[in-house]
Amino acid sequence: MVERKKVVVAMSGGVDSSVAAALLKEQGYDVTGMMMRLWSEPGKEESNRCCTPDSMAQARRVAGILDIPFYVVDAKDVFRETVVQYFLDGYANGETPNPCLMCNRQIRWTFLLNHALALGAEFMATGHYVRIQNTEGGLRNLLRAVDHSKDQSYVLHVLGQEKLKYALFPVGEYPKPEIRAIAERFGLPTASRKDSQDLCFLAGEDYRNFLQRNAPEMLKPGSIETPEGRVIGEHNGLANYTIGQRKGLGVASPVPLYVITKKAQSNTLIVGTQEQMGTTELTARDVNWVNGEAPAEPFRADVKTRYTAKEVPAWVEPMDENQVTVRFDAPVRDATKGQAAVFYVGEKMLGGGIIQ
Repeated sequence: MVERKKVVVAMSGGVDSSVAAALLKEQGYDVTGMMMRLWSEPGKEESNRCCTPDSMAQARRVAGILDIPFYVVDAKDVFRETVVQYFLDGYANGETPNPCLMCNRQIRWTFLLNHALALGAEFMATGHYVRIQNTEGGLRNLLRAVDHSKDQSYVLHVLGQEKLKYALFPVGEYPKPEIRAIAERFGLPTASRKDSQDLCFLAGEDYRNFLQRNAPEMLKPGSIETPEGRVIGEHNGLANYTIGQRKGLGVASPVPLYVITKKAQSNTLIVGTQEQMGTTELTARDVNWVNGEAPAEPFRADVKTRYTAKEVPAWVEPMDENQVTVRFDAPVRDATKGQAAVFYVGEKMLGGGIIQ
């Protein structure tokens, strides 16, 4: 009898991870479901979209239908210390952080992976929409999902070969409607469950309310200035504003004004006209190269500067192993400090780093 390969599926109670588990079982793997209990603000446990009691019950039901073991792992403390703190620190530094990047790097693909390996698993799978391509040289490339509208390679640019050797992404080969159809074929209760877009620990609230309760000290008033340094108003805390924001600035102007940048050191909000927006160049730090090493020469790539942004053509020039300069063919408006710049050549995602 051939021994089946063991895989732990990171389950969330949603349709994608449920189908990932179902597909892997159908393919002959020895599947175990594992779900993390993440941190929530006291009293808001029912609203944390990643691990509400309802989500946990759904995941447990799916595991029962598929006849696979199911475990819940307590990740509250490590999640609070790494992901939530990263979020708070980013706003304190005048950035617009993407905590999903830290969650994928430190929680899902370190903390949870270690639990999976301790159980004897050879692989860990998630419901992310992304594909893996094995090369003749033994490297594993990350490709965009078949369904580009659902592609999640942007938030997985933090993975390297040492993590990818364990990774399986079964749903990346299918368009989303087909995933729901597969869930129905298996009789899974998550088949019609809605997708969630918000950050889990915000519990469906505006992030500003979360900051007000958890870090009110960073919401200090300061001056609103033009790029030339002229003071034209007062803001009520840099964290309350996003790059490109037009409404709610509270300043009178004959022409529309937009947030251009935030200066944390001087607690200054810089606003300007549409013509003054945009940049043709950025630097990114903490760059991760999926194949493990930085290219030796500048290269052409399509660069995505936000999860929801469209990729735009640019030259990417590695400065060292961990930093790059990106020069765009035309000005981009959504390059924001704290978000990631992620590099693509065709379907392949090469890596990315944090815009600084």
